[in-house]
Formats: sequence, structure tokens, C-alpha cells
Amino acid sequence: MAMNVLPPSLADLEEMAQQALTTIPEELRRHVGNVVIRVEEFPDEDTEKAMELESPFDILGLYQGVALPFQTTGMQPNALDMIFLYRRPILDYWCETGEALDHVVRHVLVHEIGHHFGFSDEDMERIEGEGED
Repeated sequence: MAMNVLPPSLADLEEMAQQALTTIPEELRRHVGNVVIRVEEFPDEDTEKAMELESPFDILGLYQGVALPFQTTGMQPNALDMIFLYRRPILDYWCETGEALDHVVRHVLVHEIGHHFGFSDEDMERIEGEGED
């Protein structure tokens, strides 16, 4: 008997990202309120070129904006701080690794939030471990 199972949609991943956001330590989460989280199928062409990607599957997420350590009080942002999660590359990674999809989404989200704070990869690994079950 064949099952008709559809892959998670953009809305499904957005819901997972919002849920993952609630598991991030409060001292960080309160500084992320102005960051917009968007889920898109793939990075756009400009992003692919800027990041020098060989394939649009080479990036799971991206932070765009000015990291908090580099912001000044008189600064008027030209654009919103945004975190992009890329659905198709995330689903591809999920299928390849067998990790739980919500775990993958949370990992990418924490990593991109870390860029918002100007954190190192080691800082992000520690933060990611703090909110997990």
C-alpha cells in the first residue's frame, strides 16, 4: 500500500523555526525580537553569487544584517535584520543525515542567530546545547 506523504512545506518549516525559537535561552531570545525569520525554497541568485556557492544546496540558512557588536546607537538600519532558512537544502540535509527535522531546523536557526550576536562557532555549540532536551 503506497502512502501519499508530502514533504514539509514552507509553512511547516516556519512553524518549526518559531517553536525552536522558544527553546533558545531567554538572555539571547530577548535580543532577537527585531530579527525577521523567513523560510524560502532556496537562496536567491544574488546570495548564491555573493556566497560563491557551487550549488543552492550548499547553504542551509543565512543571517543578513549588522551583527549586534557592530551596531551603534545612532545607526539607522538600511534593511531589517533577517534570518533565512532554506527549505530544500534543509530537507536534503535531513534526508542525508537522518536527524530529526526539528533538530536540523533548530541547529540552523541557532547558528544564524549566533551570527546576529557575532558569536564564534564554539559559542553557538554551547548555546545550542543549553536549550535542548
